[in-house]
Amino acid sequence: MKAVILDTYYPRFLKTFYAKHVGLHHASSQEQTQSLLKASFGTSDFYSRNLKSLGVDAQDLIVNCVPLQKAWATENQVSFSAWALRLPHRTFRLPIIGAKLAALPGLMEVAIAQIRSLKPDVLYCQDLSFFPGEVLKELKSHVRLIVGQIACPLPPESFLKGYDLILTSFPHFVPRLQALGIASEYFRIGFDTRVLEVLGTIQKDIGASFVGGISRHHGKAVPLLEYLATHTPIEFFGYGAKTLPRSSPIRRNHHGEVWGLDMYRALARSKVTLNRHINVAENNANNMRLYEATGVGSLLITDRKGNLGEIFEVGKEIVVYSSQEEAAEMIHYYLDHPAEAATIARAGQARTLREHTYQHRMEELVPVLKRHLGVRRP
Repeated sequence: MKAVILDTYYPRFLKTFYAKHVGLHHASSQEQTQSLLKASFGTSDFYSRNLKSLGVDAQDLIVNCVPLQKAWATENQVSFSAWALRLPHRTFRLPIIGAKLAALPGLMEVAIAQIRSLKPDVLYCQDLSFFPGEVLKELKSHVRLIVGQIACPLPPESFLKGYDLILTSFPHFVPRLQALGIASEYFRIGFDTRVLEVLGTIQKDIGASFVGGISRHHGKAVPLLEYLATHTPIEFFGYGAKTLPRSSPIRRNHHGEVWGLDMYRALARSKVTLNRHINVAENNANNMRLYEATGVGSLLITDRKGNLGEIFEVGKEIVVYSSQEEAAEMIHYYLDHPAEAATIARAGQARTLREHTYQHRMEELVPVLKRHLGVRRP
């Protein structure tokens, strides 16, 4: 089986990364890809590397990274417009005077060229909003199975219809997608053990933390975080603080953006860390922080969800809260009882390493892909 893992990275991360790695934009596309993957942003090479260990020929594409895609297009003699490359990747085919439709060769066209050249059995898209449905339809002549994975609000239906299968860590999304006539299955996120190897020993010099973004999708979390900022010694890391009013108590103890390994390091430094799901999660626990925080050995304090017991043993491997007052009480309690906090954190880490690594997830994924390849076409 040959698979291409297609992903997009946050523009703010890419801007910060290239500013830090001066001259990287002049490197080959292979060197740029490897440098980006080493940063452990998002799911990094967690899928491809573990798929390779199972005998799958897997390759990563970071299709919204302008310097990377420009380098690949140049190396492979694929025409592109330097102006179009700078456009948001959702800009597809723009009408041109005197022509019905004309393609401006930008990020979309470079990604299409990459997929056509690789001819994978499986195209695995981590961003369902990158390719419009008409592009997915065109790609089906070059790819046997087109799979999407989602853990965020659904894009418009026109972006979904071209997928042969959509996997999601939201259990409630599965029947909704199936109702649209799209094959869908529940598939959880995980943790990659390479992170521990790279981080090494980390001193736990942060009492309580919240490591995560603040955006319109996290709207219900802001009152909770502001309450904790006022009533506990919690420290904040992540993006979005500048969108808050200057009077927000979060800003007083916010340490700025952390990406990739720096994000994992902030979690690992924390004795306890708070998790809060985005609004679209509804009553289901699903997010990456469940596994990232436990994976690096921090005590996870997360919002109560109906399916949490299927993932961790509540009270022994993680702890949960149902209100801002209860979250504050738990932070104070476990900071005052470090031995108890450490015991639960160790149990949570052991559970993640035993059941929730990306090695486990890829062992679950390969049979799913093979099954749907058989259904789709030879």
